[in-house]
Amino acid sequence: MSPKHVVFKKVSKDKSVAIYMAKRDFVDHCDFVDPVDGVIVIDPVQLKGKKVYVMLSCTFRYGRQDMDVMGVAFRRDLFVVTRQVYPEMQDKDKLTHTKVQQKLLHKLGDNAYPFFFEFPDNLPCSISLQPSPNDVGKKCAVEFEVKAFCGENQDEKIDKQSSVRLTIRKIQFSPENTEVAPFADMTFEFLMSEKPLHVKLSLPKETFYHGEPVKANVEITNSSSRNIKDISLSVEQVTNVVLYSNDKYVKSVAKEETDDSVPSGTTLKKEYTLYPLLAYNKDRRGIALDGRLKHEDTNLASTSIVKQEVLKEVQGMLVSYKVVLKMMASGAVGSSEVSVEVPFKLMNPKSEPGKVWEPLTSPL
Repeated sequence: MSPKHVVFKKVSKDKSVAIYMAKRDFVDHCDFVDPVDGVIVIDPVQLKGKKVYVMLSCTFRYGRQDMDVMGVAFRRDLFVVTRQVYPEMQDKDKLTHTKVQQKLLHKLGDNAYPFFFEFPDNLPCSISLQPSPNDVGKKCAVEFEVKAFCGENQDEKIDKQSSVRLTIRKIQFSPENTEVAPFADMTFEFLMSEKPLHVKLSLPKETFYHGEPVKANVEITNSSSRNIKDISLSVEQVTNVVLYSNDKYVKSVAKEETDDSVPSGTTLKKEYTLYPLLAYNKDRRGIALDGRLKHEDTNLASTSIVKQEVLKEVQGMLVSYKVVLKMMASGAVGSSEVSVEVPFKLMNPKSEPGKVWEPLTSPL
């Protein structure tokens, strides 16, 4: 094997079966998804005549694994497919789809068998809600897993000693950016004020990358009799749990509070910079994250891009972002809050061919 290739390996406790995979991140390119492939190595002596199967699954979890409300388990398999790899159902050459598989088969010998899966179009990407430090049990998440196990048939209860599982991620990169820069242009009228307040909030582009600062342009023309103060901007992450509960989590992941003011009859034109980063939101319960592999970093969850023909309920969780501008309009007859918001996308940059994707956890 070339030293440039990292191979992930996991072996069952009884040594009967092992998984080898060249990668654990699989990219949804919108028009197709990277296939899942690898190699299974068996020990015929330990198998004792049993068959070996490989399973690819996508599971939605909501709360602890032991929770059960009105007979509804807070766990649902969104996708499961199982294939027999031993004894062989097809010739090894027909199941070998990549050069890495070929090299692994050559290196691992006659007891190595390839496997290959393709994702359907309608599956969500890996995502989880960040638990608090005191939370116990499984978190709310959409998770993907490859599992190898042995048995007389694929439907019998799986023996944990003779099975091995490897968590993988389905991730999505930003599509080609051809969108128009988003903006909101609003006029507000107040009681006892002849003229209005005009507010414009705009972004230079619709898609920002993880680690990239979000620059927001604010234009305020205050022709009203009110004075504008307490101007603040924030990036809000909105997570809709669309399976089971329809819960909505709205979390501010970046915020700037200013001393800027716009007295009556004046204007303000200014650019503000916000940094929506996981590094500034550690240990905050309910923040949505891109799927995390054990002992590895991740980032804030990427914006969910749902294809038109796919039911949103199948996605488990949907994530979106918006920049929110707030201010207080104070006058002789009291004060009122004014707000304007602009949606945008937060995603991973499209990777270069041959380059390994790594999460961005600090500013670019």
